Amino acid sequence: MRVIPVLTAVIVSVALYLVVFEREALMAFALGDAKAEESTEPQDAATAAAADTEEPAVGVVVLRSEARSIDSAVVLRGQTRAARQVEVRAETSSTVISEPLRKGAFVEAGDLLCRLDPGTREAQLAEARARLAEAKARVPESQARLDEAHARLAEAKINYTAAEKLLQGGYASETRKVSTEAAVRTAEAGIASAEAGMEATQAGIEAAAAAVAAAEREIDRLTMTAPFDGLLESDTAELGSLLQREAGSLCATVIQLDPIKLVGFVPETEVSRVTVGTLAGAKLATGQQVQGRVTFLSRSADETTRTFEVEITVPNPELLIRDGQTAEIAISADGELAHQLPQSALTLSNEGQLGVRVVGAENLVEFRPVTLLRDQADGVWVGGLGDRADVIVVGQDFVTQGVKVAPTYREATK
Repeated sequence: MRVIPVLTAVIVSVALYLVVFEREALMAFALGDAKAEESTEPQDAATAAAADTEEPAVGVVVLRSEARSIDSAVVLRGQTRAARQVEVRAETSSTVISEPLRKGAFVEAGDLLCRLDPGTREAQLAEARARLAEAKARVPESQARLDEAHARLAEAKINYTAAEKLLQGGYASETRKVSTEAAVRTAEAGIASAEAGMEATQAGIEAAAAAVAAAEREIDRLTMTAPFDGLLESDTAELGSLLQREAGSLCATVIQLDPIKLVGFVPETEVSRVTVGTLAGAKLATGQQVQGRVTFLSRSADETTRTFEVEITVPNPELLIRDGQTAEIAISADGELAHQLPQSALTLSNEGQLGVRVVGAENLVEFRPVTLLRDQADGVWVGGLGDRADVIVVGQDFVTQGVKVAPTYREATK
């Protein structure tokens, strides 16, 4: 038996075992790092354990945003409303004798709308005037009676004075004095009667004048005119139709569209930003854009909606704006600091509050609520982020409050 081939086979088997099953130890021995491996083995195990417990940072894109001052506006929806609208109704009863005007016609203040049949009203006016003249004719007669009464009183007083002096001198009797004294009293009663007659005459004159005025007023009511410049919203009453005072029969409806009003309702959270005289604009449903000023702001809120009515007066010389059109109104307000962000940066908290996620201290995510101020094609303007903010614009939906991130920053475009 040969010894050398056996030893060779053993050596080859050991070498193969070391190469296959103890390769790392063999390599370390070959490189001379056996001691280093033994000394660092506990430390590498601790590092690996720490690495296993620490969560990896999430990569996000962050926008470094700085606040800028923008002109803010109070935006609300409303509608147009005619500056004035009046229903001209009958104040007396009679039939229409004027030709009707058709709706849509332009009328000026004082233009005839409806004329009614006078009937016997002119005769009643003539009678009232005659009674007034008769009452005035009684004035000289009443005045003459009053003057005559005063003259009789003066004569009676003279006779009484003379009788008294004669009685003192023993030239007249007591009877004569008493007789003259009674004449004075009768003259005074005559003056009172004459004055009463004069007052009755004046009362008759006033009553007759009132009757004349009433008759004239009744005749004036036969003619109904436009109260202001405007458009007819309805046809005037047809020829021959009966208008009645008791029912307040309609003659015509007149509306004024120049100027026209824009009416909206401001929420109570925004009412302090609106003042009378402020410039305002609106876009109508037709696409037409108009501009005016705030002329009225309600001091009392609507009990149901808790909003305040606001009116904006807008010129409408060509009458292109109609009554009742829908309008999107923007009322100028003081500027404020805001950040311009892409719309995709907005998100909701667990409570449903609108906001953005920002990178805070130690690269931890924070949620910041915001107020939407303006929505434009190139982004949204929001408030509530202070002067500077690192807003996550990519990856904000994959992180939550307190998560550590690995931010990649980019500057906001001016």
